[in-house]
Amino acid sequence: MKHLILILLLLASPAFAVQPSEILSDPVLESRARDISAGLRCPVCQNESIDESNAPISHELRVLLRERLVAGDTDQQVVDFLVARFGEFILLQPDRRGANLILWAAAPLMLLIALGVGWFTIRRRPAAAKPLTETEQAELDRILGA
Repeated sequence: MKHLILILLLLASPAFAVQPSEILSDPVLESRARDISAGLRCPVCQNESIDESNAPISHELRVLLRERLVAGDTDQQVVDFLVARFGEFILLQPDRRGANLILWAAAPLMLLIALGVGWFTIRRRPAAAKPLTETEQAELDRILGA
């Protein structure tokens, strides 16, 4: 039973998203294709690379990518071609410059702001509560019936 579960998990693995008909005969080109496609986002699945996705658009992108490599494009030329057609959204890790720099810096900046607000809030809080006066203690005892 354990072997059957293991086989089913392997068959469901995203490693089988690349179809045998897509694989290039040249192992060097295929390795380059896999490296590039691992960094490209599936437009349908959005959180999977085109290498992992079974969506038809991912299949078309994998084929297009391999065609460009066979035609002699460099890795960067292939990525630039796909970014020109689909926008920077297709990159799983967009560049860290220009307008994207704001997005990359937003999370650490928000963390620093939250830490600063927390620090100032703790610093402004009174250190300890003042003890009750005798009158206040007597009133509290009367209310509580002690």
